[in-house]
Amino acid sequence: MKLSPRDAARYFARPDPTRAGLLIHGADAMRVALKRQQVIAALVGPDGQDEMRLTRLPAATLQKDPAALLDAIRAQGFFPGPRVAFVEGASDRHADVILAALKDWQEGDAQIVVAASGALKARSPLRKGFEAHPNAYAAGIYDDPPGRDEVEAGLKAAGLARVGQAAMQDILALSRVLDPGDFRQTIEKLSLFKLGDDSPVESADVLACSPLETEAGLDDLLMCIADRRTGEIGPIFRKLQAQGMQPVRLCIGAMRHFRTLHAAACDPGGPAVGIGRVRPPVFGPRRERMARQARDWGVRRLEKALRMLTETDLALRASGSAPQMAMVERTLIRLSLLKNG
Repeated sequence: MKLSPRDAARYFARPDPTRAGLLIHGADAMRVALKRQQVIAALVGPDGQDEMRLTRLPAATLQKDPAALLDAIRAQGFFPGPRVAFVEGASDRHADVILAALKDWQEGDAQIVVAASGALKARSPLRKGFEAHPNAYAAGIYDDPPGRDEVEAGLKAAGLARVGQAAMQDILALSRVLDPGDFRQTIEKLSLFKLGDDSPVESADVLACSPLETEAGLDDLLMCIADRRTGEIGPIFRKLQAQGMQPVRLCIGAMRHFRTLHAAACDPGGPAVGIGRVRPPVFGPRRERMARQARDWGVRRLEKALRMLTETDLALRASGSAPQMAMVERTLIRLSLLKNG
């Protein structure tokens, strides 16, 4: 039986231990790995491997020993509970062995969970065998970002049941730009960050745990420039220079910041709406601050700022004798004064 993406998400969270088997396939190996980890953990529990209720079989083993899978699903251990025979890295080369074991499956046997080594076409014998079986499932994992229900289930599993509305929007934005492994690690980091804290998750918490956040020193410098705090640029610039920050990197960081402001200022819904649409997403108090900067600067001055930064970037990459750090500092100070002109 074929599972739709929505049905698959529900099944992975609460799998049926009486099913004969489950095939998971997809182009993204990380997404497939996360889903099979989720479903196996839901079937056998955290102690399943220690209690020998989980048998792992690399697909290559089946070519050398075709009876290994059938032996694994029939084997009985000392501990009660659902059992799983997990086949990793399967392809159509292993279809005959896997489907034979699926055909011989009987009530009380271990459930066969198969993770394919890539996406399987509709004509794939392995995929067709699972989809046609009356007591087995086949689920394709696609590169679409997780839905809100899936994100909320992940937060709940991590012990983050109370999430503010703004923080939830930030987390959903993260789920669209991070790959599944990084997003899962971010949720785990957020869970540890809030350990022992019963207050709802806020945008500032998401900001603190986000892997998209730039270095604090560079961000402080960019905020000083955009807020026209010219007198504070020098000390922060000297600190970054002492830390080994390269001039090209400073210029690229400034260009990225002003491109974000320009995108927000050009949005038909206004800067407040536009800043919520930029990618990578901007979180927490920084979002309101950058929306205000985009509104105050306006499209014309932001375009002039981007031209200045582009010219400086080209000058840095060209051969010349001008001190590069001094060139960047001069441009950044001129930017902070541009808002007046």
